[in-house]
Amino acid sequence: MFRSLRRFLLLLLSALFLLPAAAADLAEIKARGELRHLGIRYANFVTGSGDGFDVELVRGFAAHLGVRYTLVYSDFYTVIRDLLGREVVRGEDGVRLVGDFPVRGDMIAAGFTVLPWRDAVLLFSEPTFPSQVLLVARAQSPIEPIPGSDALDADVRATRALIGTNSLLVMKGTCLDPANYGLEGVGIDLRAYTRSTNLNEMVPALLNGEAELTLLDVPDVLLDLRKWAGRIKVIGPISDHQLLAAAFPREAPALRDAFNAYLRQIKTDGRYDALVDKYYPGIRRYFPEFFAGQAG
Repeated sequence: MFRSLRRFLLLLLSALFLLPAAAADLAEIKARGELRHLGIRYANFVTGSGDGFDVELVRGFAAHLGVRYTLVYSDFYTVIRDLLGREVVRGEDGVRLVGDFPVRGDMIAAGFTVLPWRDAVLLFSEPTFPSQVLLVARAQSPIEPIPGSDALDADVRATRALIGTNSLLVMKGTCLDPANYGLEGVGIDLRAYTRSTNLNEMVPALLNGEAELTLLDVPDVLLDLRKWAGRIKVIGPISDHQLLAAAFPREAPALRDAFNAYLRQIKTDGRYDALVDKYYPGIRRYFPEFFAGQAG
């Protein structure tokens, strides 16, 4: 009987460990003594070498809270599931959360774009960084960059028109998803990149001839123009200006509010500017209005 009871207890404990953990708010994280940062290897936000803009940002936040910082790597396809313990399903009737999965982190910070479908299931912080999606081609492409104007809407229309019948490399479920910008179902030859969820692979795939054009966002373009100097060119904008932010479960408003307070503090004392200059020198000329409003 004792053995049967012991076996039953072991099975019960095993089952409990497999259950998804509930979302943790500020009090639970302080009690636990650890903040788990869900990061995605992308551009200079999370480099994969233990540093990056968002890594330093969240590490500083953890220190501010007086808890241990832990970086948990994820990817753009599973990161929301890793945060909420639920899978996101997008359909014509909106966004649904389904299934039960282990909760692996407490917040997302990874050059994460605020998109309407994400906003429906997540709690976003104040903006951490600006962005915009651009159309990019190989340097030898006959497609020439648009002249550019003071009217962003007109520039977006002019850029979209240049896609024409050319193939376009995209990655669904990310900020480069064509559905975000009305590029699906309009006759464009879309080529979904599926070998991985690493957005850093988009330019190498373009250079390998997997499509004539691709989508990239400005922070990534800044790095790729240096890395692949003379091999790619920017054609023009595909989106309006976008905002990047940290994301939290909707059940963690106190944690989000604490992060916002910390973000405002480092924007005032200069630590935020130092991170921008370290990881994205030159970004200010693309978004002067955003950075002009960051101090104080």
